[in-house]
Amino acid sequence: MSNPKGTVITNVLVANRGEIARRVFATCRRMGIATTAVYSDADAHAPHVAEADAAIRLPGNTPGETYLRSDLIIEAALAAGADAIHPGYGFLSENAEFAKAVLAAGLTWIGPPVAAIEQMGSKVESKKMMDAAGVPVLKQLDPAEVTADLLPVLIKASAGGGGRGMRVVRELSELTPQIEAAQREAASAFGDPTVFCERYLETGRHIEVQVMADTQGTVWAVGERECSIQRRHQKVVEEAPSPLVEKIDGMRARLFEAARLASEAIGYEGAGTVEFLADEKGDFFFLEMNTRLQVEHPVTEQVTGLDLVRLQLQVASGRPLPAHQPEMRGHSIEVRLYAEDPAHDWQPQSGTVHRLRIPGTLGEFTVLTEPGVRLDTGIVDGSVVGVHYDPMLSKVISFAETRDEAAHLLASALQRAEIHGLVTNRDLLVRVLRHPAFLAGDTDTAFFATHDLEKLSAPLVSEADEKLFIVAAALSDAAANRAVARIGAGLPGGWRNLPSQPQSKSYESRLTGKHEVRYRVTRAGLAAEGFDGLELVEATPDSVTLLVPGERGSVRRVFRIARYGDLVAVDSPLGPVAVRRLPRFEDPADQVAEGSLLAPMPGAVIRLGAAAGDRVEKGQPILWLEAMKMEHTIAAPTTGILTELNVSAGQQVEVGTVLAVVHSEERE
Repeated sequence: MSNPKGTVITNVLVANRGEIARRVFATCRRMGIATTAVYSDADAHAPHVAEADAAIRLPGNTPGETYLRSDLIIEAALAAGADAIHPGYGFLSENAEFAKAVLAAGLTWIGPPVAAIEQMGSKVESKKMMDAAGVPVLKQLDPAEVTADLLPVLIKASAGGGGRGMRVVRELSELTPQIEAAQREAASAFGDPTVFCERYLETGRHIEVQVMADTQGTVWAVGERECSIQRRHQKVVEEAPSPLVEKIDGMRARLFEAARLASEAIGYEGAGTVEFLADEKGDFFFLEMNTRLQVEHPVTEQVTGLDLVRLQLQVASGRPLPAHQPEMRGHSIEVRLYAEDPAHDWQPQSGTVHRLRIPGTLGEFTVLTEPGVRLDTGIVDGSVVGVHYDPMLSKVISFAETRDEAAHLLASALQRAEIHGLVTNRDLLVRVLRHPAFLAGDTDTAFFATHDLEKLSAPLVSEADEKLFIVAAALSDAAANRAVARIGAGLPGGWRNLPSQPQSKSYESRLTGKHEVRYRVTRAGLAAEGFDGLELVEATPDSVTLLVPGERGSVRRVFRIARYGDLVAVDSPLGPVAVRRLPRFEDPADQVAEGSLLAPMPGAVIRLGAAAGDRVEKGQPILWLEAMKMEHTIAAPTTGILTELNVSAGQQVEVGTVLAVVHSEERE
């Protein structure tokens, strides 16, 4: 057993950050248990720090300096008077040495036995054990023995998950460099560079079973989840129950039996997840067992009514599971809201989240008892997203009686959400939830490749409608100017010597470029160039109401506006538009040379792929940046000559830094 029976837990330190720390704290508060947070310098003002009863600083910013330092975390627990440690997910959550150290310090480990973590900690050895226990497995390959006839193969990190350290290799010449890249990423994320290979199935269904086991030998297969829609081998959309399992007779029973066999084979205790790769016929193969709570655990909570963190704490205290396991009810879908740009190779974003509002939210970190939206988030208004950690902002979860209702409810909430300050994957999530294939339950791990990522990541607001949003921004800006003006505050168009002349405001859209809005507001109404028949109902600094002409009459549209410096965020039921207000005169110092490669995020240059003076091909890697625990390739935008290379390996760069300049052959 990981902990003695009858343990009393009074103060829990969460050895983690962000959303999962807040999630554990929420249950602790409901149980009357005190909470302790740890935080890096980058997280000093994070919400999880403010919410804890006590917080201990871990000096530094990177995971290696802070959240991966088991010695500092245990010292923090002892200093704060905590008597138990919850590891959350990621970081040290599946580190057996950390679990041993927690127990050796006389603290309660809220997790499975050390032996179980060790056995499942190596994906190489765990598959051998599962095979022996009668659980179906995919054959593992030694990277040194991979030949062309075995391609494609998937490289995986032995010590971790979350898509880090994973690479698909389709050409034998790429095997060695991709293994080296996977090893670097695995070492950075998990402190262990060990990787292995297995045959890569281009399509498949990612099905997992939530297990919960107590110290008396009871093992529950709580329910299954489907997590097939992924990017870079990391889950994006998760749901319970699985639409595949729902339609294949007997599959749920076989999955649950395999999950129990896996758990019993290692004497498992606490919450864990047994993951499988399935095909459309219902056959499945063991992938791995995550000896921790999963990111997607809320969907299981919603369809069972269980608080899985509460059960973790009870099991760690030596208490048995309840006498009766609940049945599943309804349907729940979770999406991961990331600060990233799916249209540009999933580039992570950093900066300030000015506002996060999800309409229809009935609760945070709690099981809903009626249809609605649950929000589990690590951020609040004003939170700063840095480059040291995963770019996930929040998990948005819907619960409803049926799958269709859950999907429509979640898509509507996301479309109407106010998410200001950073580019996110919100538009992609809405399009996925409304896609006919998703609604039909036809999802697999190749969903984005099959259904055209470019279309899925397109903005919700069309280019034609975007111009209408920008007119609303201009009218609202004018109203804001009038509100603070000392003279002419009550005039409809602002005081001018020549009131017959149109007013002009310029904005830049990240997607469609520069826009100039020319309009006049007179006693006769609104005259906006390019918009015949558009009528202004009301314009305030925060809201603009327009009557928009259409083939069957005018439609009343309300636009909500918020400003943050030169950033103007415009929201409506149609979706969001964000633009930047342009100055009347552009500063020449702000211009960059054509062909410049700008840093899309702050990060560290880890490798160079070319030198100044080299001829480069379009798409050829120029350099690699490391940010948010992932490697990001900066490639040549066109074929030509690399005339400037302004950085070196090891150099830290800020967003917008001119990294290099490629002189295009086409310009010649």
